[in-house]
Amino acid sequence: QVQLVESGGGLVQAGGSLRLSCAASGGTFSKYHMGWFRQALGKEREFVASVYWNGLTTYHANSVKGRFTISRDNVKNTVYLQMNSLKPEDTAAYYCAAASFRAGRGTLPAEYDYWGQGTQVTVSS
Repeated sequence: QVQLVESGGGLVQAGGSLRLSCAASGGTFSKYHMGWFRQALGKEREFVASVYWNGLTTYHANSVKGRFTISRDNVKNTVYLQMNSLKPEDTAAYYCAAASFRAGRGTLPAEYDYWGQGTQVTVSS
């Protein structure tokens, strides 16, 4: 059983930056593929980025490509999401997730076994 705890959310002006962290415990972190998703009020949860267990392969949604970067540190058992050039439409609750098996790019919530509680990101215009 893996526990995931996100941190780093907050209120930021458009054009600003935030770095989200997701600390894992209770399992062998390096065995899991990790992902970040977000969910705005009244909308479905959407894929943001994913990273393979070894950190060598990453995928980013088109809406964040070039602005957000996912990374991981298997020594610190933590996955990060660096968010630059934030826009008001990035406002959402951000969730990290862990998958024990990866068949594709990890873009579907159903692929993930464990989820964090989420951290709110609000971007003001």
